Amino acid sequence: MEPETTIPESLRQQRDASRAEFWDLRIAEGVMPWDCGGVPRQLAHWIGNAPTPARVVIPGCGSAYEAVAFANAGWGVTAIDFSAEAIAIARQQIGTAKVELREEDVFTSPVQEVPVELVYERAFLAAIPPALRSAYAQWVTRQVRPGGLLVGYFLLGESRRGPPFPISEAELEALLSPAFDCIDRQPVSDSLAVFQGQDQWQVWKRREVECD
Repeated sequence: MEPETTIPESLRQQRDASRAEFWDLRIAEGVMPWDCGGVPRQLAHWIGNAPTPARVVIPGCGSAYEAVAFANAGWGVTAIDFSAEAIAIARQQIGTAKVELREEDVFTSPVQEVPVELVYERAFLAAIPPALRSAYAQWVTRQVRPGGLLVGYFLLGESRRGPPFPISEAELEALLSPAFDCIDRQPVSDSLAVFQGQDQWQVWKRREVECD
C-alpha cells in the first residue's frame, strides 16, 4: 500500500466521507446503494398521517425524493447536500416542486434563523464519520424548535468501517437524549441491502428544556 504521506490531496479527499469529493466520485460513477429510488414506506405513511404541515429541513438530501413528497403534502422544505453531484440529481428530481435546495455543508453553514418543526433523517448520520456525531447532535438541537420532531431512519449496530457507519442504541440515546425523547421506534419493512436490516424508524421529540 502506498504510504499515506505520498497520497495526493485530491485522492485523500476521495477517501474521506466528511468531504464532498468522496460522495461526488461515487455518485458520478453511479455507486449509490443508499438510494432507494423513491419515498420509503414508513415516511410516506408518516407524511400521510402527519399533523398540519409546517417546515422541514432535510440534511444530506441526496436525490430528494422525500423533499418532493414533503412539498407535495404542503410542507415548507429546505433540502441540503454538500455534494454537487447530488444537488444536480436533486434539482432534476425536484422540478417545479416548491423546495429550497441548498448546496452547503450543514456543519459549516448557519442553521435556520428560526428553528423548524421537523428535521428528517435518512442515512445522514450513518454517512458521516463518527467524529462528527457530536456536531450532528448540536446541529439538530439548534435546528429543531422545542416541541418539534426529528424523524427518520437510524442505522443501529456495532461500529465498523464505513460508510455507512452504524451507531449503537446506547450511543444514539446518549447523543440525542440531552435534548430529545424517543417517542416511537419501529423496524424497517423496506430496508436496503447496504443497511443489512439494521436501520430503524424512529421519532424523537425536542424537549422544552434540555437536560444537563
